[in-house]
Amino acid sequence: MQTIRLLYRGQQGRLRKNFNWGIAPPITKKSVVVMSAGEAIVDSGSILGPENAASFNLGDADVDVTNVSPHDGGVEFILHVNWGSPLDVLVTLTVLDPYQQFFVP
Repeated sequence: MQTIRLLYRGQQGRLRKNFNWGIAPPITKKSVVVMSAGEAIVDSGSILGPENAASFNLGDADVDVTNVSPHDGGVEFILHVNWGSPLDVLVTLTVLDPYQQFFVP
């Protein structure tokens, strides 16, 4: 399992995103990917780097990720930011082991 956090600045509306991540083992169409998103607060004056300057904020905006679609080398998804003005958003992407079985009921 591997996890990365992505900071998207100034997001608003329904946005199609693609993130290619060169990890080993690589993301494939069979990878299991779990994603979450939330409003971010960014301390632009921080000297400790962006990973320490951004944190989640439980604001009033509806922020979520849908249509998560792993592909060879990365993942596409839809980021929804339902707010009247652009917001900074943190997205957490976790890649699990590939699925072992495929079942059609």
